[in-house]
Amino acid sequence: MFEKIALAPADPILGLTEEFKNDTRSEKINLGVGIYKNEAGETPILATVKKAEAILLSDEKTKSYLTIQGTAEYGLAVQKLLFGDDAKVISTKRVQTAQAPGGTGALRVAGEFIKRQLSGSKIWISNPTWANHVGVFTAAGIQTAQYSYYNAETKSKDFSAMITDLDKAQPGDVVLLHGCCHNPTGIDPTAAEWEQLAKLCADKELLPLFDFAYQGFAKGVEEDAEGLRIFAAHCKELLVASSFSKNFGLYSERVGAFTLVAESSETSIAAFSQIKTIIRSMYSNPPAHGAAIVTQILNSELLRAEWGLEVKEMRDRIQEMRTLFAQTLKEQGVDADFSFIERQNGMFSFSGLSKEQVNRLKNGFAIYIVGSGRISVAGMTKNNMLPLCKGIAAVM
Repeated sequence: MFEKIALAPADPILGLTEEFKNDTRSEKINLGVGIYKNEAGETPILATVKKAEAILLSDEKTKSYLTIQGTAEYGLAVQKLLFGDDAKVISTKRVQTAQAPGGTGALRVAGEFIKRQLSGSKIWISNPTWANHVGVFTAAGIQTAQYSYYNAETKSKDFSAMITDLDKAQPGDVVLLHGCCHNPTGIDPTAAEWEQLAKLCADKELLPLFDFAYQGFAKGVEEDAEGLRIFAAHCKELLVASSFSKNFGLYSERVGAFTLVAESSETSIAAFSQIKTIIRSMYSNPPAHGAAIVTQILNSELLRAEWGLEVKEMRDRIQEMRTLFAQTLKEQGVDADFSFIERQNGMFSFSGLSKEQVNRLKNGFAIYIVGSGRISVAGMTKNNMLPLCKGIAAVM
């Protein structure tokens, strides 16, 4: 039976990582996959994570299954991180949270919920977006549509085109929004634009779905939740898919959360019962360890404060690399203006490099970048900056 199965195309990001690993050249640079690296080119375990794990190792008494939705302590900690400690949606019990295996797992749960319970809904996804978004929702059997987001000529957000496209959405449609650090452009809406988007969704009866994977990597942990909190003030219903891979450095632990906000406590309980049914048929219940780490850190005043400083350190290093990248390209004689890189947020930027230039960088200089031209700024270091910029200068 299996000999009839065709070879699937490689994933545009993870497949590139496999190529990078198999490359025998010693001076190779990987700016494809979205993993934070320190100045030594390593992906460190946060000090707060080590401390939390030590506590868990000492206090843990069982490896029994978690409930379908995970622990209540984790759910509440996630809700407070998203909406604030004193958020009304929490005190009025309008919000429900389930632990999920990573942000991708949370998105897949969201997709299944939309397909089963919101029959006929279309999901609107930004152009461009994370390479896996369309795949996740297509796998759930949901029709996808695109809204404009990026102007390639000006290297900036095209908000007017975004509004024009979303105005075509029908009541009941879902709008996928990046909570902060838009992937791949690194450009986020302003507070006024978030306000306009929230009112549009409320007026047109659209369901917002926030993909929130980089909280703390733009301006700060609290500041980065501004858009979501504006939506919570305007919209009676919304969904959130959270990931703690980046801001806690828990990539391999697959720690995520699916959060649902409804108009009332009763409605949230009914809707969430369907989420639990979905989870039961997909992966039954979530892994425990990573979520326990996050819970331990967020519920400890001392660890929470220290974690905030660690997130700031990562955020500041990425911003430093953005500035150094633009400066070094200029020093290497690149005439094109790359100053837009400095104005963007988070781990990624849309470089504007063509697919041909990306291929030349890989083949000639062992520099690995996604075919779309998206670069992981978090993979840059002071040591690899010069060869990186020399390579780019050579293919420009």
